[in-house]
Amino acid sequence: MAATSRTSAAAASLDPVDPVDSVDSVAASLQPQLSLRERKKIKTRTAIRRATYRLIAEQGYEATTVEQIAEAAEVSPSTVFRYFPTKEDIVLTDEFDPIMLREMRARPAGEPPLESLRHIITEAVRLSLLHDREETLQRTRLISEVPALRARMMESVADTSRLLCDVLAERTGREGVDLEVRVFAMAVLGALHETTVYWAEHNHEDDLLDLIARTMNTLSRGLTLGTN
Repeated sequence: MAATSRTSAAAASLDPVDPVDSVDSVAASLQPQLSLRERKKIKTRTAIRRATYRLIAEQGYEATTVEQIAEAAEVSPSTVFRYFPTKEDIVLTDEFDPIMLREMRARPAGEPPLESLRHIITEAVRLSLLHDREETLQRTRLISEVPALRARMMESVADTSRLLCDVLAERTGREGVDLEVRVFAMAVLGALHETTVYWAEHNHEDDLLDLIARTMNTLSRGLTLGTN
């Protein structure tokens, strides 16, 4: 009962706050334990990201410099680099990793890890499409078109996978992160990365939530033999 209650509260916390809010402000609102200092950091990161997307839309990725981003966000270049080590990181990072880990811990005891991730990822994608659809479209398009972003994205996936591994090990009763946990986490996150690239390569014509469902079903069932 306790696990169910925690899960219900966690699921409720993923309900949309206001469609006009940015996805980053929604992410911040889903972490009520954040200090004022942490919330200010999120606000600064959000301003930098929004300035970056605006400039890229106007003049392209390669032509957009960190100095231009800093000026548009009304911060110094050193502040940009303090929050984002590379220009690629500005485009790729978001505020949802801590929420994913928290929600994963709050899922019902005994629920298969893939089902837990299906629920959490579906809700996160739904929020992104609801609150920041244009930036979501722009981000996935850039990832599919800019080699530097695609390469950095794989590093980012690996970073998130390492964080997820610890939670998966806890939930599956393992003494530590073993090979199976690492393979599972990377398989899921890598598959989701390929799903978003596929979506962008097909001009975002498909419903992304449907593609996510297909991806999760493929991971669950495996690749079946087709017929000609």
